[in-house]
Amino acid sequence: MDGVAPVSSFGGLLKYQRERTGLTQQCLADHASLSVRAVRDMEAGRVQRPRQETVRLVADALGLRGRARSLFEAAARQRALVEELAAPPAPRGAIIGREAESETLTQALTGHGDRLLSLVGLGGVGKSRLALDVAWRVHHTARWSVRWAACGEPQAGAARAPFAGPAGTTAAHGGLDGLTDLIEDRPTLLVLDGADDTVGPAVLDELFRRCPELRVLLTSRAPLGLDGEQVVPLAPLAVPGPDPDPERAMGTAAVRLLLAHMRRLRPGLALDPADRAEVAALCRYLDGLPRALEYAAGWTLLESPARLLDRLAATPFSLPAPPVTLCERGDLRDTLDEANRRLTDRQRELLVLLAAEPGDWSVEEAAAVSGRPLQDCRATVQELLLRGLVRLVPAVDGARFAVLNLLRTLCREHRGATAPATGDRTARPPHIAALAS
Repeated sequence: MDGVAPVSSFGGLLKYQRERTGLTQQCLADHASLSVRAVRDMEAGRVQRPRQETVRLVADALGLRGRARSLFEAAARQRALVEELAAPPAPRGAIIGREAESETLTQALTGHGDRLLSLVGLGGVGKSRLALDVAWRVHHTARWSVRWAACGEPQAGAARAPFAGPAGTTAAHGGLDGLTDLIEDRPTLLVLDGADDTVGPAVLDELFRRCPELRVLLTSRAPLGLDGEQVVPLAPLAVPGPDPDPERAMGTAAVRLLLAHMRRLRPGLALDPADRAEVAALCRYLDGLPRALEYAAGWTLLESPARLLDRLAATPFSLPAPPVTLCERGDLRDTLDEANRRLTDRQRELLVLLAAEPGDWSVEEAAAVSGRPLQDCRATVQELLLRGLVRLVPAVDGARFAVLNLLRTLCREHRGATAPATGDRTARPPHIAALAS
């Protein structure tokens, strides 16, 4: 018994240890708080993969310690050690512009030992796609199993969330016991995609207790306030500045993503200097939101970036999903309205005030305009940053931030402002003209 017993002989190993200690099957069952049938089935090989808790109870009842216990437990789980690692869903498109975020999150989970990461941000900012890229990195480079669960309302072909309701009851994988049996003590990443208001803290606590090598990555629109939650805000992709160098503008993440989508529809696409300026302006107007950029790219099969920007100037939210897209379908206005509804009155009041003025802000300027105490204003801006409704802008004199362009437009609509009725270039509102200038 010096080597690890093959899984087919686990029953024989159990019988050997039972007889060595002088116990009958009934006595072992009594000491382990199991049924005698359970013991009989394990010895006969009818239970090929006993539960981790069952193995622990039997090992305790047999008085196994040290190497004998390690060999016993290894024999019980050897089948799981040699089975193929569970893989995340296969990505169906390239990820562009999130290389640094993907590397950082992978390192945090596999190297730094963070057990609970929350990837938060506005709907359509690319949280699910980034989480999928991280999951594949963890699976291929660290050789971890990955369990993926789409939370919230189940869709066609998707599994129901394993965490639902205030009590945190599990549904997928046969409940909490079934999920912990799948994970046990193996390094595993559990991804809870779209976990807004669906995660029960008690279930997470129990999972972390039972599965010491478990890591959890969840995506949501806002932090969930869970114990030990490490919040990672996901901002929109970087966009060109207002007066960009043409070559530098083409290298920004938002432009690279937009052009990648456009060139799939129009291989060999070449841009002249005027086209480059319009592409940069379109990326700025759409705030570098990946979903919006994919929608825009889909329509450039029929419309040039300049014409598309003109159409958005007249009707800012007339950007539905094109007929064919890999992106999740949604509505930009609905996304922003949903984010606005989730704000507290204090957050909303400051956001509306800042959206009424063009340009970017420092926290001190926002406090002066709002009349709020500096510390209160600082906390509110931080909350808006976490939700992805404002974004940091480059500055040499400290941190500055700006309200998303689309959110400014929505706030103007809520205040009763009207947009021009024509798509003519001369009729562009000042903020659109400035973007394309």
